[in-house]
Amino acid sequence: MNLFDVYPLFDIEPVKALGAWITDKKGDRYLDLYGGHAVISVGHSHPYYVDMLSRQLHKIGFYSNSVKIPLQEELADKLGRQSGYIDYSLFLCNSGAEANENAFKLASFHNGRKEIVAFTGSFHGRTSAAVSATDDPSISAPVNHSPNFVFAAFNDIEAAESLITDKTCAVVIEGMQGVGGVQVPDIGFLKKLQEKCHATSAILILDEVQSGYGRSGRFFAHQFAEIKPDIITVAKGMGNGFPVAGVLISPDFKPRHSMLGTTFGGNHLACAAGIAVLDIIEQEALLENALAMGSYLASQTKGMEGIKEVRGLGLMIGIELDFPCADIRKQLLFNDKIFTGSSSNKNTLRILPPLNIKKEELDIFIGAFSHVLESNKVA
Repeated sequence: MNLFDVYPLFDIEPVKALGAWITDKKGDRYLDLYGGHAVISVGHSHPYYVDMLSRQLHKIGFYSNSVKIPLQEELADKLGRQSGYIDYSLFLCNSGAEANENAFKLASFHNGRKEIVAFTGSFHGRTSAAVSATDDPSISAPVNHSPNFVFAAFNDIEAAESLITDKTCAVVIEGMQGVGGVQVPDIGFLKKLQEKCHATSAILILDEVQSGYGRSGRFFAHQFAEIKPDIITVAKGMGNGFPVAGVLISPDFKPRHSMLGTTFGGNHLACAAGIAVLDIIEQEALLENALAMGSYLASQTKGMEGIKEVRGLGLMIGIELDFPCADIRKQLLFNDKIFTGSSSNKNTLRILPPLNIKKEELDIFIGAFSHVLESNKVA
């Protein structure tokens, strides 16, 4: 049996990793400034994380949600305290797309409506409803084309307000658009969205799957706007590579049995991973590091030749060039041994390193990036 072709693959086979570094089977070391789509939040193979999962696996790795799993309560308590959402409840699942699917269901259960407003440039996942809210027709099959999803221009409050009515079930927006090229919603835009949702009894859903868990320098990127959404979805950095995701749900929502369900969500190993990540973020002050290192990286790259714009918050940074960045990314990867990310904006690199990245590691990238840009200018 062959593997189904999903992504174009680089001819690199990682065999071990530590911190911000990956080693392939040839023994070559790579600086990882992408973290496998922003998943690696506390660094590869962090000793505390490895020990937590190892000890848990020696006890029990999995049982379904038909029994008590106290680790779930511990995870929920720590997440509520660190995020500032202590009064919200937590539904645990396995991926960002699954979290968004359940967020849409919850919103529809709550107000009985079915129309959802999303935004141009969005990415919310590849499953049925999540991909319907994603602005990329190339990954949406005919079965996914739903009239229940409508799109407004990103950061255009007039366009959004015209679509949000008393028939609107929910409005879903990313804390920062990741795949869309690290586009940051204006603070005023988010505030007006919240006001319009409150006025129409629509549910405001913040997709923090990529931008959450400290990546922005706040626990959630939307907290820069000082808003409080009804539902927040999380994944990626939540488990540092272990599949775990969650839906944070306002106390205004009244749960009932069978409203949501999951087999693997919130299993013992997933919770151990999630608890370890939160412990490391708190103990190592990684929100503060994300702010400091992100500010440093932005300041060092903004003046480089060929750069049109540097966008983002904390350690979620998009560097837009005056030309397509594919060749630049390949040169960084194969010549300088540095992983970076792409986006739907073909000119934009995404930089998504571990939140505990060090200045001297960023300096390696800054030097290599400057050299590559200069070489391409000469060429």
